[in-house]
Amino acid sequence: MSPFRGSVPFTDQWDHFRVEHADGVATVTLNRPDKINALTFEAYADLRDLLAELPHRGDTRVLVLRGEGPGFCSGGDVNEIIGELLKMRPDEHLSFTRMTGDVVRALREIPIPVIASIHGIAAGAGSVLALAADFRVVAASARFAFLFTKVGLSGSDMGAAYLLPRIVGLGNATKLLMLGDTVKAPEADKYGLVSELVEDSELETATTALARRLAEGPALAYAQTKMLLTRELDMGLSPSLEMDAAVQALLMNSRDHAEFHRAFNAKETPKWEGR
Repeated sequence: MSPFRGSVPFTDQWDHFRVEHADGVATVTLNRPDKINALTFEAYADLRDLLAELPHRGDTRVLVLRGEGPGFCSGGDVNEIIGELLKMRPDEHLSFTRMTGDVVRALREIPIPVIASIHGIAAGAGSVLALAADFRVVAASARFAFLFTKVGLSGSDMGAAYLLPRIVGLGNATKLLMLGDTVKAPEADKYGLVSELVEDSELETATTALARRLAEGPALAYAQTKMLLTRELDMGLSPSLEMDAAVQALLMNSRDHAEFHRAFNAKETPKWEGR
């Protein structure tokens, strides 16, 4: 976490979703259950701003994204976003699509592990939010749907055409993004889209267990691993090896690495500081 703070205070209240902090875990709950947590312009903006703020708080080691009610997220609100976009100018369209991209970029670049806890439907933008997370804990009855072509838009919205082939392969990504069909959790698991598939009744327990494991682990090592995974997606072997070497050399000077050595010889569990 950055030790440097400016004069802008942290946000105490987020109006377009619920945020809870406990024991190093920040849980964001999309809370429009009557709309299956459909996103609005304001929800995107709040997500963008929250993701920029979290690394500076000093109290967050893990971020959990979840939905309240019958599903994770049904995507952009048909009337509050799509209906309004039809009235807007092209420059306003571009401002909106860039904002949604900023959210995905922030999810990939935030130096904190992100867990998407998915039940019910993850559709459209909701499926991409899940895609951009580091881990997807998925209930057996959950479903994914990259619906963009079904509303007459490109299937590559919000970075989906960049991220999805790198997770499920080009063939599966082509099928998912071009056809936009709904995919049940067991099939998504076979594609490699699911990190952990659990029974519906076990979703909260499994999410909490993973969040606790990450929150209690070596945060600095996790942050650098996430950074390297993201940065090296488009790098050749030689620059990747050089970046790995530089980062590893830095971490060899970390308190956590020294703590591992101490704990190993003392036959104790390391007390990770994230430094």
